[in-house]
Amino acid sequence: MPNGPALSPSGPELDQQLRSLTTGPARGAVFCDIDGTLALIVERPNEARVPAGVSGLLKSLTASYACVACVSGRPALEARRLVGVGAIAYAGLHGAELLLPGQHQPSLAPSLEGWRSAVQGFTAVHSRWAEALGARVEDKGPVAAFHWRGVADEEAALRHLRSVADAANEAGLSARWGRKVLEVWPPVNIGKGQAVGALVRASRARVALYGGDDATDLDAFDALDTLVAKGDLDAAVRVGVRSEEAPGDIVTRADIVVEGVEGFKHVLKRLLA
Repeated sequence: MPNGPALSPSGPELDQQLRSLTTGPARGAVFCDIDGTLALIVERPNEARVPAGVSGLLKSLTASYACVACVSGRPALEARRLVGVGAIAYAGLHGAELLLPGQHQPSLAPSLEGWRSAVQGFTAVHSRWAEALGARVEDKGPVAAFHWRGVADEEAALRHLRSVADAANEAGLSARWGRKVLEVWPPVNIGKGQAVGALVRASRARVALYGGDDATDLDAFDALDTLVAKGDLDAAVRVGVRSEEAPGDIVTRADIVVEGVEGFKHVLKRLLA
């Protein structure tokens, strides 16, 4: 991989960074997050929109590349609705769900089966005070999400949700933090990297790119490193989408760093050029 990130690379620099994919797209896979990468972060997740032009780029990539997929914290069906492209794959719930092109329902990781009632029972106990502070509680089946973006007192909401996270861990569940969201999970080891690995192997891709903006996307970066080290990939490109809320490691660990959603859109364009 290249040594160090290229910050907001110019056209020629970016083309050079992407050459391992563009010279043989039939051997390439393109993976990306949705919120903060394809769509602007908004106060309420249901108000997010992926621009039609971005959706069109993803659809166009399927004509040349071995695999195109969105890997999101959203449920897979919701991710497909938001992106609006049925010809690509969707890994939902950070890789716990997999929805392949043409499928009507996603498959759920077996390790999550049977956990829905435990997570919902925990959420029922702890959601009242969170909602009183303005936090929004999202039911994702075997996962619950507490969003505090845009509440009147974000610091107070965060302090309360730290106590919720402690309670989840004490209850034998798992607390995971994202961009102004706390997710309560079953105690299972599932991340975006597992979805990336499964899709690479299924598509027999030899080169892969992953673009993301949040801490959960670092798991996909790790997966690319492992796949290259094991010889399952010949090369990989990590694209960090920089923003005020993005964790520092997204920038320091990326091969290419772009500014926000528009920057990643430019990457998609160059993959087609």
